[in-house]
Amino acid sequence: MASNWKPDGWKTFEAKHLPSYLDAGKLAEVEQALSDYPPLVFAGEARALKADLAEVSEGKGFLLQGGDCAESFAEFHPNNIRDTFRVILQMAVVLTFASKQPVVKVGRMAGQFAKPRSSPVEKQGDVELPSYLGDIINGIDFEPAERAHDPARMMRAYSQAAATLNLLRAFAGGGYANLRQVHQWTLDHIGRSPWATRFAETADKISEALDFMEACGVDPGTVPQLQATSFYTSHEALLLPYEQALTRQDSLTGDWYDCSAHMLWIGDRTRFEGSAHVEFLRGVGNPIGMKCGPSLEPDALLRMLHELNPSREAGRITLISRFGHEKVEEGLPKLVRAVKREGHPVVWSCDPMHGNVIKTDSGLKTRPFDRILNEVKGFFAVHRAEGTHAGGIHVEMTGQDVTECTGGAIAITDETLGDRYHTHCDPRLNAAQSIELAFLMADMLNLEANERQKRAA
Repeated sequence: MASNWKPDGWKTFEAKHLPSYLDAGKLAEVEQALSDYPPLVFAGEARALKADLAEVSEGKGFLLQGGDCAESFAEFHPNNIRDTFRVILQMAVVLTFASKQPVVKVGRMAGQFAKPRSSPVEKQGDVELPSYLGDIINGIDFEPAERAHDPARMMRAYSQAAATLNLLRAFAGGGYANLRQVHQWTLDHIGRSPWATRFAETADKISEALDFMEACGVDPGTVPQLQATSFYTSHEALLLPYEQALTRQDSLTGDWYDCSAHMLWIGDRTRFEGSAHVEFLRGVGNPIGMKCGPSLEPDALLRMLHELNPSREAGRITLISRFGHEKVEEGLPKLVRAVKREGHPVVWSCDPMHGNVIKTDSGLKTRPFDRILNEVKGFFAVHRAEGTHAGGIHVEMTGQDVTECTGGAIAITDETLGDRYHTHCDPRLNAAQSIELAFLMADMLNLEANERQKRAA
């Protein structure tokens, strides 16, 4: 994949947002143990995702990437994994049925444990402690023992990721994703949403189509694509000691792959020239995402693309825009034009979450649903204007019945925000809001398709 690259070569570059481990010996023991453990994913799976994303980059599909802001040890439960998986399935069905495009499903799951913070310390009263950096590094409770950076937490994160992947693979391939089950994917707690009714109507149409196929002599039970689905995992490649320890050389190709997830991404805070995170990811064969915000200029983006994908391999790079609802239509076009002009084959995806955080009078962080939707609308509008493909969505969401983002058809208000506010980090869309967003995006995809047909006529 890359010349003059070694898995530990990042250590000579500038590394931001890494923990300060006081016991170097303990860190080395953990790194060695993880390097001897089985990989969590396999190189062939990462290549399959890259092939799927190559189709999206050509306008022949859509990337749906979603899951927790930060996975936690405390909320680790099979029901939580199942419920998030089934909401992603619902969103994918809505997008596929309405837009007639295949949807690539990627979870922010089985590894999204580390989070960058704006400050390395947090102060409460007269007490100052290290900031919470995610369960893979330290604990969320404001206590000295919990906030200490502990490398042993990487072992627990690995075990939880392995168990999560095991369950996700069972759900994806063991019949749960069977389209005959589409009516059963709706969670009980979103029944009060008007979008639940619209999803039920879509499910009825899918069932009718399957019945029609069966009447024509095509048994849906023998069609693999109707029985199972491909589901991939992703997380921000932030904790480089963990990522390096799970990097393996593929026996078939000789290329290196980060086997902690199928897809890794670089955040807005670690995306800079001379970055240790960029140096690490340039050498692995996985599909790579990169957050693109208001601080990124076109020339810097092009240099980064050359660094991460010098051979211009389709499916390798997903650019995840995160501008905020007021800045997307001003800031995104210059990046899109530069990438289009230089002919880089990328997937353009929209992260409408990170640029739209506000703090309420009660002190809780939230993301108003109308701002999220407006950024998505702006993202699609830019790509229609530039003649490029709005290829994906990247959302922090959960299948749990939380009240963390205000608005939407279920009308969560500032007053009800604290009713079920459970996030370990940033506010997430709940199931009902996620389904609502999927229907609204399907309408936008159809509008994009109509514009493409007009240009081709």
